[in-house]
Amino acid sequence: MGDMRMLIDGKLVAGEHGETFDNINPATEEVLGQVADGTAADMQRAVDAARRAFDTTDWATNRELRKTCLAQLQAAIESEREELRAELVAEVGCPQLLTFGPQLDAPLREALSWPAEMIDKFEWVRSIGPKDSMGVGYETDREVWKEPIGVVGVIVPWNFPVEIILNKLGPVLAMGNTLVLKPAPDTPWNATRIARLIVEKTDIPPGVVNIVVSRDHLVGEVLTTSPDVDLVAFTGSTATGQRVMAAAASTLKPVFLELGGKSVNLFLDDADLDAAMPSVVMSCMHGGQGCAISTRIMVPNARYGDCVDMIASGFESWSYGDPTDLANMQGPQVSKKQQDRVLGYIEKGKAEGARIVTGGGVPAHLPKGYYVEPTLFADVDNSMTIAQEEIFGPVLAVIGYDDDDDAVRIANDSAYGLSGMISSGDLERAKSVARRIRTGTIGINGGVWYGADAPFGGYKGSGIGRQCGIEGLEIFTETKTVGWPAPG
Repeated sequence: MGDMRMLIDGKLVAGEHGETFDNINPATEEVLGQVADGTAADMQRAVDAARRAFDTTDWATNRELRKTCLAQLQAAIESEREELRAELVAEVGCPQLLTFGPQLDAPLREALSWPAEMIDKFEWVRSIGPKDSMGVGYETDREVWKEPIGVVGVIVPWNFPVEIILNKLGPVLAMGNTLVLKPAPDTPWNATRIARLIVEKTDIPPGVVNIVVSRDHLVGEVLTTSPDVDLVAFTGSTATGQRVMAAAASTLKPVFLELGGKSVNLFLDDADLDAAMPSVVMSCMHGGQGCAISTRIMVPNARYGDCVDMIASGFESWSYGDPTDLANMQGPQVSKKQQDRVLGYIEKGKAEGARIVTGGGVPAHLPKGYYVEPTLFADVDNSMTIAQEEIFGPVLAVIGYDDDDDAVRIANDSAYGLSGMISSGDLERAKSVARRIRTGTIGINGGVWYGADAPFGGYKGSGIGRQCGIEGLEIFTETKTVGWPAPG
């Protein structure tokens, strides 16, 4: 299990100084193995290779080659799907059951294939028609061309690593760009496996894809500050996204930022509360380590106590622990650092006056691993820290509201705007409320918006730009407007 090597300019290599670091299993705290520890010089070599591949090969213009290579990469990953599945469970600590959905199988179905199909369907050239633009009797034909943006720096997090990597690789490569990828040091092996598969089983030219692993977060700054990188695509925390954007400003490069969230799960007063409340515990899946997970639970004040009791009943029957057990939907936090962070937020919630209904600590029956009990807070005011900041843990806050206007006000009273959910017995009422909530995605009555063809991203502090969909293709292109004398 696991490959130590990075991919730079078509070769699988060790780091500049041959140093490595441990890859830890968060469920057992055991060392899985080692991975290369790259340096800023390694990252610069990768940037140079990506620049050279974009500037001197036909990758940007050879659409047939791009389609072939994406199909080869798809087949290569599928050929080692089960090995990758076990690797994800081991290094991410994600429940195995989730690998049959968003952790692996769902993105593998379309994250590469849909962008590949769009190479022929994308509107690379758009006519805007002839015009006497200056009003002097000189008519000009005009077109808008979409062209690859160039070298893309990609920085991805640890929570859904394969899902995010594939949803970056597909659009970036389909649009004709080259890239340098920096995976999260907590979960490196899925990226190094993809690196090996690229070398062994695809015709992707040297330098088109480069993968540099490092436990030094500052190595990523080479991507944000280098004038040879044309765009940075980052998924991660809002705080880090702000630093990425600030660093990128020095070279005036655009950024695509998919950042944090503090999403609401809003139950309108005509929803079937008795049936729905116990299922709220699903927001604890994968230890709550998902940017789009709804962690603010909003219920009518008129039934607040009943709703809290029903949510608690769902927590009591929730199964969590060993991620290799298919009965569990919640495994450990990814690291000791993350476990401590979540526990710190729980203490902050208690200190600010919120009431713990259940959970609140480290589970006694799981002495090994970075586990946190599923934790339910009641009597939460939306101004509290646990209602305003992204915890990234299995911590849910129940907030009451008076009417639809009050619910919308509370939902929008957040620095974030990534996702959310609404339940109602009246679909049109739910849609009306959804239009008023400032968030990039929203599910109504259990509807799922996710897909390679569906734009994903957020308002406000949740980011800039969209991943996936047509918008997620266009973000990796430049726009050129061209005119020439009209015939006749």
